[in-house]
Amino acid sequence: MAKEIKWYKLVDHINMLPFEANNMCVVEVNGKTITIARHSGSLFGFAYKCPHASGIMAEGFINALGHVVCSLHRYAFNMQNGRNVSGEGYYLKTYLVEERSDGVYVGIEKTGFFG
Repeated sequence: MAKEIKWYKLVDHINMLPFEANNMCVVEVNGKTITIARHSGSLFGFAYKCPHASGIMAEGFINALGHVVCSLHRYAFNMQNGRNVSGEGYYLKTYLVEERSDGVYVGIEKTGFFG
């Protein structure tokens, strides 16, 4: 069964997101702290902290292959699916991000008592 997604509007326009020089910023969405990244014309959303040692992902960088790299131990993750690409076996939680004509939205899976 497909998971239901609830969409939350972040800002009216992408230029309103507080991107740092590393093309990442931190936002609050429905009680969650999420990192938003901009790379090659696309937007990505993922966990605020690295799953390995809780390094702040927005303090890292996006490498030449388009992977987000944690500043603490240099673990790298695919921003589309959260898979660890540097071999340690961790998984970074990801979120859907869409730029629409009326703003930028983040999609979060609805969860119930059993989900």
